[in-house]
Amino acid sequence: MVEKLGLRERKKQRTRQALIEAAVRLFEDRGYDQVTVAEIADAAEVSPRTFFLHFQTKEDVLLANTDVRVDLALEAIAERHAGERLPGVLVRAMDQMIFNAWDRDLPSGLAALRARLAASEPALQARLLQRYLTAQAELAQALQRAFPDSLDTTTAPALVGAMVGAVSASAMSALQRGDGPDEVRNAMRQAMALVARSVT
Repeated sequence: MVEKLGLRERKKQRTRQALIEAAVRLFEDRGYDQVTVAEIADAAEVSPRTFFLHFQTKEDVLLANTDVRVDLALEAIAERHAGERLPGVLVRAMDQMIFNAWDRDLPSGLAALRARLAASEPALQARLLQRYLTAQAELAQALQRAFPDSLDTTTAPALVGAMVGAVSASAMSALQRGDGPDEVRNAMRQAMALVARSVT
């Protein structure tokens, strides 16, 4: 029974990845506005109904792995080791997110495409901002719960905002330069280290 569930989950992940890859190809070839959900589904050889089992909107394909990254960071914070200090927990959580981006969105071209489209597509801009703010709030709350004696409802969001903002800005700059996945990851880690040094 466990093996069957494993197979089902792997099939689900393959379908999801096929939809992401099809969307990236179509957006690159024809432009974001010119591509429909039905066309993405057809290119991935699934039905539109299957598309909507994985993504609510066309914009959500471009944010495919963001929820996974946030969950990884939340797990890293929740699994804080006894005696582990704030800077170490914050770096470990952020590094989980950076590794996932390097492993998923950077080599697939999804990160670069998202960065380009975010500058010109209002619907995507709105969805990105919504997810960005939600993620920051979730991370700040988790961090405050982990360190209630040193963080409050002002300092926790400020710290998360500084870290996420620095890492995101460095990634955007690297992508705009046309850097490869390793260079983008290194830029994000440099930004992470810079903020971490200011944390006591």
